[in-house]
Amino acid sequence: MCNFNEPTKQKNMNKILFSLLIILASATTSYSQTLHLYGGQNHDEYLGCLNCNSYDKNSIWNEYGTYGNSYNSKSIWNEYGTYGSGYNTNSPWNAYGSNPPVVVDKEGNFYGYFTVNEYKDKRADFSLALTIYKYYDLIRDDVSKWYDKIFE
Repeated sequence: MCNFNEPTKQKNMNKILFSLLIILASATTSYSQTLHLYGGQNHDEYLGCLNCNSYDKNSIWNEYGTYGNSYNSKSIWNEYGTYGSGYNTNSPWNAYGSNPPVVVDKEGNFYGYFTVNEYKDKRADFSLALTIYKYYDLIRDDVSKWYDKIFE
């Protein structure tokens, strides 16, 4: 007996596989690009590389570099600085901040606003950003340890 449903089943399977490939490709896009943070009123203040390794001088994960050092004014880990305070409107850690840093790649493509403010339109919501939002208060205590947890 001939089964007329076989071609339909194959088409459905192909659609499912194609959808899974699209989802996987979009999930890995964030990590295939080098992502950078820019803050300030006009988003012209460089705040470091979001997904560079912990030895990169521009990495937010390099505790000895400008952007990973919890004492530097340009570090998102400096809880007393403009970009690390929970109260400054330019800080990613202000739950009501209206002007958080932006995430862009080297070509200037916009990946969203880097903020714990869940109500901010166009908030960066890729997995790395969501992980940092969730644990930022713990990360700032030991940036390099968290780099190892997240990336290795």
